[in-house]
Amino acid sequence: MTTEPGKWGDLSVRVASGVVMAAIGLIGILLGGVWFEMLVVFVTAVLVWELAMVAAPDRATTAMLLTVLSASVLSGALLRGLGWELLLFGLVPILGAIALPRNKLVFLIFSLYVQLAGWGLIHFRADNGLLWLSWLLAVVIVTDLAGYFAGRKFGGPKFWPAVSPKKTWSGTVAGWVGAAVLGLGFAIGTKAGLSLIVLSVAVSFASQMGDIAESALKRYVGVKDSSALIPGHGGVFDRFDAVLGATVFMLFLIFVLGLPGPQF
Repeated sequence: MTTEPGKWGDLSVRVASGVVMAAIGLIGILLGGVWFEMLVVFVTAVLVWELAMVAAPDRATTAMLLTVLSASVLSGALLRGLGWELLLFGLVPILGAIALPRNKLVFLIFSLYVQLAGWGLIHFRADNGLLWLSWLLAVVIVTDLAGYFAGRKFGGPKFWPAVSPKKTWSGTVAGWVGAAVLGLGFAIGTKAGLSLIVLSVAVSFASQMGDIAESALKRYVGVKDSSALIPGHGGVFDRFDAVLGATVFMLFLIFVLGLPGPQF
């Protein structure tokens, strides 16, 4: 009984922040077009700022310059063709690796990762439509919520304690189950077919790996959160790590493996 406040003490703040973020995100997603593009460009730029600050906290000016550059690069890459803009995505990682005094490889890899994810979200909304992007984000949200509540309620063995000491197998499996149920609902309500169930679980796992990747990053550089921008959640990276993992996974399936995404 005495442990419950500690287990659930951050829930109210977490929910309040989540509601605000969800409202802003929902408006951007529904509006689409330039409004969604501006939202994604802003979030991506903030992610680059957080990466630069955790890599070298004493280089605030460098972090801000890289933030502005990343926003400019992504804004200039909205021609939505996998071609010349991929070269632009290398500017921020390379210049950051040169300018930052330490954690160069970490910044190079993760800044490229978040820029590709940002481009992917804009591409998916513009070319695949509202329902497609809604499915992708819904899988991530359900995975996170199911994992959070199941992990807090049931606990049990840790999924990967060396990297993410809080993530449990109960929460991980609950995320897969939640994603499967969601995929079934979308499959029944659309023409996507039952294969969407398997794809939803795969996206769920990819989102969890995005979470794990960010946990590994924070453990490597020795920080608890990517920043303190969002009450109850830490930084923007702490909140969007799973979205990044799911988005890059779908980019890999579609543009590298050549597999079709769900057809709604």
